Order: sequence, then structure tokens, then C-alpha cells
Amino acid sequence: MKRFLAAMAVGALTAACAVPVMAEDDNVLVMATNAEFPPYEYREGDEIVGIDAEVAALIADKLGMELQIEDMAFDSVLAAVQTGKADIAMAGITVTEDRQKTVNFTDPYTTATQMIIVAEDSEIASPDDLTGKTVGVQLGTTGDIYADDIEDATVERYSKGFEAVQALIQGKIDAVVIDGEPAKVFVEQNEGIKLLDEAFTEEEYAIAIAKDNEELLEQVNTALNELKEEGEFQKVVDKYITSDDAEAETEAVTEEAPAEAGSEAQTEAAAEETEAVTE
Repeated sequence: MKRFLAAMAVGALTAACAVPVMAEDDNVLVMATNAEFPPYEYREGDEIVGIDAEVAALIADKLGMELQIEDMAFDSVLAAVQTGKADIAMAGITVTEDRQKTVNFTDPYTTATQMIIVAEDSEIASPDDLTGKTVGVQLGTTGDIYADDIEDATVERYSKGFEAVQALIQGKIDAVVIDGEPAKVFVEQNEGIKLLDEAFTEEEYAIAIAKDNEELLEQVNTALNELKEEGEFQKVVDKYITSDDAEAETEAVTEEAPAEAGSEAQTEAAAEETEAVTE
């Protein structure tokens, strides 16, 4: 089965388990992420790949810089930008009013959804049926935030999305609320669970940058919009998401952007992340 490996001449995409250190070289663009979110960012061996990783590499290339990726817990990526330990954060980050108080966001690059995963024999058929249920979420995500609004629900928080899915398979929780694309991958890779048709919420992803770095915000926005106009952004999306899904999930795409097959990459996207679930 074909695997897509980032082949851009933008330097090694590195990952650190410890607290990231800001690159001293002005020609290095440091990106904070959480590589547990296929197909946007995940690991293939020691390399971090995915839509966000490749788009960041293209942006770095346009800025004449090398990309350095720092992997950390999702609830640390915005703090890394705020404290200057990273230049940008890309981790399927949803734009919210609260987050806009602490960081700046670029123009949105993807419209995404929070979806609901349940057991195949579950009586839960819509978001309304989550009332009074036990719902699993990934700590610090918008699914975590929005789940608090479910009436009488018990919210169980996990550091990784696949840990919530594992708990669902084991019957410890009633449902998982998680971003749409990772949800599809988890359902494809594991028997006994399904994805509800109705979305829990709809939202937009953007790149986070420190409040005091207006110059970088402008540069990244310019590069991002050029990639959209040139069709290069859509090329990356099509490698990881099938063309039908890409039309539904991404805005900011020009009509002349080519459509390339990418379902095989999507199918393998969470192979390592979901290993613990399938054992």
C-alpha cells in the first residue's frame, strides 16, 4: 500500500518529546504540533507527516526558511507560541473567541466538523441523544470544550484521541466527540464502532501565531493564500483526503486545483496511533 512521504527540501521534520526549544537560527521556522491527529499530523516512523506538516513546509519554503516540527501535548501548542518557544502552531487548531484572546490566527485554511463515534449497536443516533451519556474527548480540543454543553453528560478526557476510541470499544464510555477526519480513520481501522451522519459542530482551522508577531502573521498569511491560489494547498489535501471529502472539508481552494487520489494515505494514516485500540 502506497505511503506518502514528505519530499520537500525544507530540512528535517524533527520531533521532540521534551519541552521544545526555540531555534536560534533566524532561517528556521519552528512549528508546534501534536502528532496524534491523522491525516493532519501523525508519525510515519520517526517522521511527522500529514496535511499540516506539508503545508507548513511549503510556507517555510516560500519564506526562505527551513521547517522544524516540535511534537507535544495538544494543550501545550498554543502556550508554545505565546512563550516564544515556537513560531507557529498547526495541529488542527479551531479558531475560537477564547483562543483569539491569547494568540493571533491566520485566515482559515480548512472547514472541519466535530463528529460523534459510537458502538455499532448504540441507540445514540444524533447529538441530542448524548444527553446524560458518558462522552470521551481529547484534552484541550474543541470537542472537549463543546462537550461541556451536553446536558447531564459525564465528560471523560484523554490525552490522545485513540485512547478515547479505545475506551469506547471497551465499553467504558458511550460515545467519542472528535474532529471529522481523524474520526473517519479511527472507524476505518477498528471494528464495532461507527460514525454518526449528523455533525456535532462545524468549525474552522487556522495557524496560530503570537500576538506580538504581526510581521510573521502577515508573511504566513501571504504565503498561505499564494499556496491556495496556485493550487499547491489542494494538492496536499488530495494526497490525504479523498476528493469528495476534500470538497466538503476545505474552503479556500481554487477551481483549477488538481484532484489526485489519496485514499490509500488516509487509510494508513492512523496505523501506528490506533495499534493500541486494535490489539
